[in-house]
Order: sequence, then C-alpha cells, then structure tokens
Amino acid sequence: MTQLTVFADTDPQNPLLHTDNFETIQAELAAIGVPMQRWAATEKLSPDASSDAVLKAYEHSVAALNAKYGFESVDVMGMYPDHPQAAEARQKFLAEHVHHDFEIRFFVDGAGVFYIRKNGKVFMTECTAGDLIELPAHTTHWFDMGPKPLFKAIRFFTKAEGWVGHFTGDTIASKFPAYAGAAA
Repeated sequence: MTQLTVFADTDPQNPLLHTDNFETIQAELAAIGVPMQRWAATEKLSPDASSDAVLKAYEHSVAALNAKYGFESVDVMGMYPDHPQAAEARQKFLAEHVHHDFEIRFFVDGAGVFYIRKNGKVFMTECTAGDLIELPAHTTHWFDMGPKPLFKAIRFFTKAEGWVGHFTGDTIASKFPAYAGAAA
C-alpha cells in the first residue's frame, strides 16, 4: 500500500504526517512539485524477470510516456530478496543525491521508498505497484529498497546516459528510518 510519512528534516523521530490516502499523498507531493499518479500494473512477472520481459509487458505504458516526453533512455531497475547483489545495489541509492535530468519511475511490482527533501521536510514516500512518481531535475532525494528488496520499476530519462546521481555529501539519509520492506 502506498504510504507517505512527512518529517521535519531536523527531526527524524516525530512524523508530522502519516497517511495511506492516495489523494492526500498526491496533494502533499504536488505541493512540493512532485507529481504522482496511479497506473495499472497488473502484468504477472517472475521475481527475476528480465528487463526485456518487463518492458514488453508494459510496452503500452512505456509508449505513452515516451510520446509525452521523448525519452532517450528507458530501463528497468529490479531486485528480489535472493539477488546476489541486493546489498550493494541498496547501498548505491541510500546516499542523498540529485539528478540533472528529471526522473520518472513506474513501479510495476513490489515496493521501495523515495525520501524527498524539500522546504525543510523529508517526504518518505513508499511506492508500490502501479505508482508513477516524477521527481523534477535537481530534487534532493535518496531511495531505499529495504534489506530484502522486492520491486521492479521502469525508469525513464530524457538523457541517453540514464541514471546519473550527483551526491550531496550530506549524511541526512543515515538519520532517517530505514525502509524495512513491504512484507516486514
């Protein structure tokens, strides 16, 4: 279930808001310039489905976003609990960073959490299958897939090089609650 928990960026222990109401989540994120939508994610995929299989299953959704934005790079980021590189993949995204390109993620399976820092707050957004989130360029954030990750997300980029994170060097991510995982 999609959830949002909002904290002051100086107080990771006391949430200002916690909700699983999707309309409230959309409104809170829209207020900081982060659009979020709910799309259909009904294709059955194996935990270790290849990127090609995922893109084929969601080719109409990919085509719709490509028509709107003209992406140069589309890929699939996915992890499953027994993946041999799950721990190192998790670490890659845990540090606060920005992208010079805007970032769109369409979650087609499982769950993961974007932590978005803006206006003195951290918006801990658990994205689940069907969630489409758009982070504008230069949005300060990090991502946690949990210790036993299980998710697949189609990633869209307007630049051919795809995912390029520019790390802020701030240790804020280590101060906020880590994502335990959807099944925890």
